[in-house]
Amino acid sequence: MTSVSVNIAYIVAAVLFVLGLKMLGSPASARRGNALSALGMLIAIVVTLLSKGMVEFHWIAIAVAAGTVVGALASRLVAMTAMPEMVALFNGSGGIASLLVGWSALFGHTQASTFTASTASLSVMIGGVTFSGSLIAWGKLAEVLPSGAKLFAGQRFVNGGLLVALIVCGVLFVLHPQPDSPYFIAVLVIAFVLGAMAVFPIGGADMPVVISLLNSYSGLAACAAGFAINNNVLIVSGSLVGAAGIILTNIMCKAMNRSLANVLFSGFGAARAGAKVEGDVKPIDADDASLILEAASAVTFVPGYGMAVAQAQHVVQELGELLEENGCEVSYAIHPVAGRMPGHMNVLLAEASVPYDQLVEMDDINPRMANIDVAIVIGANDVVNPCARSDETSPIYGMPIINVDHARTVFVLKRSMAAGFAGVDNPLFFGNNTRMLFGDAKASVAALIAALKG
Repeated sequence: MTSVSVNIAYIVAAVLFVLGLKMLGSPASARRGNALSALGMLIAIVVTLLSKGMVEFHWIAIAVAAGTVVGALASRLVAMTAMPEMVALFNGSGGIASLLVGWSALFGHTQASTFTASTASLSVMIGGVTFSGSLIAWGKLAEVLPSGAKLFAGQRFVNGGLLVALIVCGVLFVLHPQPDSPYFIAVLVIAFVLGAMAVFPIGGADMPVVISLLNSYSGLAACAAGFAINNNVLIVSGSLVGAAGIILTNIMCKAMNRSLANVLFSGFGAARAGAKVEGDVKPIDADDASLILEAASAVTFVPGYGMAVAQAQHVVQELGELLEENGCEVSYAIHPVAGRMPGHMNVLLAEASVPYDQLVEMDDINPRMANIDVAIVIGANDVVNPCARSDETSPIYGMPIINVDHARTVFVLKRSMAAGFAGVDNPLFFGNNTRMLFGDAKASVAALIAALKG
């Protein structure tokens, strides 16, 4: 292929990336956006292989077949509850792929140019941090590792020292760029250690921010690798992912009313435990709850990670349809950091075919909450905790929440009175207008449906 035709194909792929990314901003068009982006990547890969004049594709074909099998099995077998862990592994895969591309750019050069050495070094640095950090994030999300914040004495100084050492070794490698350089090996090792050390102290409640940040890192690593091998489409795609990840990270931080530095270095929930909350719980059964729902004219569901664990999204959608048939206005209040990854609740509800116009963001639902007859909290805890507004000793103080306590009646669906992922007691459970419906969320919602139909 000529260089002109290659560049034209790259431009087409880049346009498809941009259009796909734009469509991913709406649940209604997300699937088409994903398909367009995949088509753009297919064009980019095929054109790149043809432009290099390769005559042997058997190893590439084997890798494609293996990747296809793994992807197909993952899409079918990985439960929606495990989607955050899967996204963390995707980020790590992107990081290690960019690291290997950057590393390979150095082979065949007895003396790589300063530019190639610089960009390859950056791809290895960022890719290594992304890979090991994503593995730790996966471990916390899968609860293979402790999910809470784990600080240790001198943590910031240790991580700061690792960062300085990484930069110094990177500069020394660029000054003497040899593939077998000890400085390059040092960059590789320190990047892996720094990624793990940076993510391990962060509490599980901050994982939505960490995942979006690591996603951005994987894009930046790909961009650096693109410069190292002089591939325009890799530069463009990496830049798009990096920019989108940074924007999403900023949105997540604003949703928690915290800075990125606070997320990365404070150890969420480690320093402050919040005030102990006590009171009388008012339990309710499905039959009594159904009578209240039957008389309600406005109901909003507030989903959380508990809904994902119980896989209750389909019965929630069925209950919503049943209430609408009874003349009730139904909505779904979505907190930006509900669940374990950005957009977690949107994905679950979209899977259950909940109408997109019924998904209401936190800032839009809060002014309407006083006019809601019943707010049904399904497995959410920290994102509806009034301590965030009133308890200055709480680690979640200042985080914007969905003000479900302002609704006329609140149903909280939980298995027990256990605290949420941040480990903070919730005074909502003891509110005068709160009724606790204990049990598995899916079974509880199914019981509500049966009672309404009966």
